[in-house]
Amino acid sequence: MTILTHHRPILAALAVAAGIALSPAAHAGAIDTRADVLHVTLTPTCGCCGAWAELAEAHGFEVEITVIEDYVAMKEAGDVPEALWSCHTASIGGYTVEGHVPFAAIDQLLALRPDVTGISVPGMPVGSPGMGEDPNASYEVIAFGGAAGDGALFHRVGD
Repeated sequence: MTILTHHRPILAALAVAAGIALSPAAHAGAIDTRADVLHVTLTPTCGCCGAWAELAEAHGFEVEITVIEDYVAMKEAGDVPEALWSCHTASIGGYTVEGHVPFAAIDQLLALRPDVTGISVPGMPVGSPGMGEDPNASYEVIAFGGAAGDGALFHRVGD
């Protein structure tokens, strides 16, 4: 896992605690078009976001993390509608992935390549990846932008 940031002092402490090496590069907010790298942007106080990134890496994604202070800029960079905001914003293969999206939905997104800006799990539902992973959890993944407009069901977990 690579961490990229403009806030190296804050990240240095986080990286040491997590045993992660810091990259000297600085990157914030750009959408990553490489289909093999999941670029996760989060704020320095978000622990569940780091848990989601670790699960993404265990799922097989190469993960790069950028830590920024500006929560709103992170959402705007991913063109995420405010009603679909969650805690972290990621990008992969030219798509935005907002929040605690299950990895099966990301795999589906990359396989189908729909005409959308991205997918989101709004809020922080209990049981979603990084939020306890309850096998009985029930929540929806919403596609947005492009053919999905302001939001359309993309993937359902549970019920």
